[in-house]
Amino acid sequence: MLQNGTIIDGKYKILGKIGQGGMSTVYLAINERAGKQWAIKEVRRDAVADFRIVKQSLIAETNLLKRLSHKCLPAIVDIVDRDDSFLIVMDYVEGITLQQVLDERGPQREEDVIRWARQLCSVFTYLHSCNPPIIYRDLKPGNIMLKPDGDIVLIDFGTAREYKQSKEMDTTCLGTLGYAAPEQFGGHGQTDARTDIYNLGATLYHLITGHNPGKPPYRIYPIRHWNKALSQGLEKIISKCLMKDPQMRYKSAAEVMYDLEHYKELDRSYKIRAVMKLAAFATGVLWTGFLAAMTVNFHSLAHDMEKESYDEYLARAAEISESGDSFDEYKKAIYLDSDDGTAYVELLDNLILQDDDLTAEEDVQLREILLMTDINGKVCGEEFAKNQEDYEEFCYKLGLAYFYCYQDEGNKQLSARWLKMAGLAHTLPFSKKLRAERLYNISAYYSKIGNVSKSGDAAISYVAYWEDLCLSAAGDIVDTDNVTTALLVYNELANGVCNNAALFYREGIGADTMRDKLFEIESKVYSDIIYSGLQLSDLEQEHLQELQDALKMADKALDNLMKEEEKEIA
Repeated sequence: MLQNGTIIDGKYKILGKIGQGGMSTVYLAINERAGKQWAIKEVRRDAVADFRIVKQSLIAETNLLKRLSHKCLPAIVDIVDRDDSFLIVMDYVEGITLQQVLDERGPQREEDVIRWARQLCSVFTYLHSCNPPIIYRDLKPGNIMLKPDGDIVLIDFGTAREYKQSKEMDTTCLGTLGYAAPEQFGGHGQTDARTDIYNLGATLYHLITGHNPGKPPYRIYPIRHWNKALSQGLEKIISKCLMKDPQMRYKSAAEVMYDLEHYKELDRSYKIRAVMKLAAFATGVLWTGFLAAMTVNFHSLAHDMEKESYDEYLARAAEISESGDSFDEYKKAIYLDSDDGTAYVELLDNLILQDDDLTAEEDVQLREILLMTDINGKVCGEEFAKNQEDYEEFCYKLGLAYFYCYQDEGNKQLSARWLKMAGLAHTLPFSKKLRAERLYNISAYYSKIGNVSKSGDAAISYVAYWEDLCLSAAGDIVDTDNVTTALLVYNELANGVCNNAALFYREGIGADTMRDKLFEIESKVYSDIIYSGLQLSDLEQEHLQELQDALKMADKALDNLMKEEEKEIA
């Protein structure tokens, strides 16, 4: 057991124990230099029967979490492997578990449960859209932390696994009795995203009714069996999540999210359908011929109404200033007409990329839409992909956004998928196709820059890297694309020289060659942007200043490189 005041790894000071489990202890610690608190999970060798196997499981858990970034997931910042224990340093999540909330307060308010459910759908959409998908498999109130601000964080990834399409079934049966889906036990196939949806339904059932599905009577009733005041719409959602046959459940967390956002409409539709069934029976006897004659007219009217609603949603989205509300309007439009590219492109241009910053939250929201099922039960992203021209432009813009603007810094790994599709496009201008192809190649360099192979050689060809940087910046980008893209592309090349000048030089790229390319970029900036008469936005001015700073730094890097070479010669 760690004592208060103990310093771990020279930087984490133990403040006290905050949790105790069957095989682990959790401590609150502080990095005094950074002034930030962390949680440290300790698993001691003498506390478990087979420390080696447990340690492997913990390593798998931490490796999963280290790759993830979502506001409802804790971040892993450090791992300390000691002789007598294994320590995991992670975000300290202040609050209590929803199990504690249930124990202290009983069934929760419907609006709170729906709010938490939407956040859980958001994190599951994120996990299931990873490559490969990550299946959590053990959702329950005890694994959900409620923070003081009312938001939740999903903890304990000990049973999570990556979905492998080639496998017929899981190697182990893991989960918590009452919350686990039937396929988690008894060799009924491999767990997948629908397993998490079952777990979600069981968890919502417990939160809204106060009855633990893992305790007597071991039976899950419709939620209104316990409380008639509960929503019929929410009852329908939970019941669909809890279908024993995975084929009968929601296909995705995004689909659950959509119904949660419209659960009151499900209430109304439930009542309307009940009335319609009665009316249909009567009119079926008296008006069969008349109704048959009117069918075509009703279909035509419905199509016109859907089109009108689609345009209205887009118009409303353009008028609303609150980004969350605006996002909802775009989502409703896409739900009605998932293969029309207008809503997707306007969502990207007018909302997500308006500030040249693609946030992690916006990333999750966008994934939700692409995985959502539309009014006809089709997956929106798959339907949109059939609209080749709009979809390829969308792929290009989104690829650039991930590459340059994700979380203000860019994420080359996330950009790769979209840039690859843009590079293979048939309808994009050649200049954009070429740029997408080169940036896709560059994204692959980032994971290898600075690495060496076992033979001692560089893991990448810096000649090829330099050529791809130059080709991505070729042509009149302002004319074929826009000012922002031009500035970001030029900035990439300038920073490439700043960070890798010596490596380029050692593989035969002369300093004069690099200077010439920097001068060419600077000349383009003056002729195409500064002296062109274009009115730059504040963000474009910021990008311009960043580029000018990067060009100066690149020039200094080349000066320093040549001084070092002169010293070696002397």
